Order: sequence, then structure tokens, then C-alpha cells
Amino acid sequence: MAEQSNQGVKYYTLEEIKKHNHSKSTWLIIHHKVYDLTKFLEEHPGGEEVLREQAGGDATENFEDVGHSTDARELSKSFIIGELHPDDRSKLSKPTVRILKAAFKETLITTVDSNSSWWTNWVIPAISALAVALMYRLYMADD
Repeated sequence: MAEQSNQGVKYYTLEEIKKHNHSKSTWLIIHHKVYDLTKFLEEHPGGEEVLREQAGGDATENFEDVGHSTDARELSKSFIIGELHPDDRSKLSKPTVRILKAAFKETLITTVDSNSSWWTNWVIPAISALAVALMYRLYMADD
């Protein structure tokens, strides 16, 4: 159940927010603020599906990745209904770390599992660079 702090801020738990993940009640978390976007679904320029995919969870990274305008950020303030409870903030995953780990893992898998030999990765580009350099030198020598 939502709590009210001394400063009038209403706090919602992560479990409570997760329940609001359908078209009749669509809540999102962006920068630890809780938004009720149910009435905005049909008006969202990116489409209703974009918001529904994030419903009941943290949409901070996706919100920032899209690069919302100043007007959109101002409009979003009108949908704030409270904040994520401070005890639940640590439960949100750290998306940047997860993405970096996934990218690093993919890179390692690609490098280790790659069937191409070292010479296709190094010798062919080196010979190509040398050929371009020689052609450039010959071209400049003719002038």
C-alpha cells in the first residue's frame, strides 16, 4: 500500500507498481518517480505499445534513450503520482552495467568462437593498407 511521507510525497512499492501493467492501469517508473500514464496511452506520439511494454517497471533508460523534448518532459510531470519507495530503489537493476556485461560477453564469445584465422583479421587489412599507401605514393610522384 502507498505510504505518505512528512513532505506529502506518496511512496509506492515495486510490488504495487508491478500490478499496474495493463491498459486499464499503466504505471511506469522514471528516475524513481511513479507515473500513471493510463489516460495518456492513446495520445503518446510513439504509440500505446511503447508505454505498455514498460508498464509496471522502470522505464528510465528507454525514456532517456529516445531523447524526449523539453515539452515532453514538462508534460510528463503532470502524470506523476508519487515516488518509488526508497527501500525498493536498490531492487531496480542497473541497466548500464547489465548492458556492458552483455556486450563484453558477446565480444568475448565472438573472438573466442570465431573460426577465422589471425591472418584474415590482421594480414589482409595490413596488405590492403600497404597497397593503398603505395598507390598514393605513385599518384603523388607523377605530379
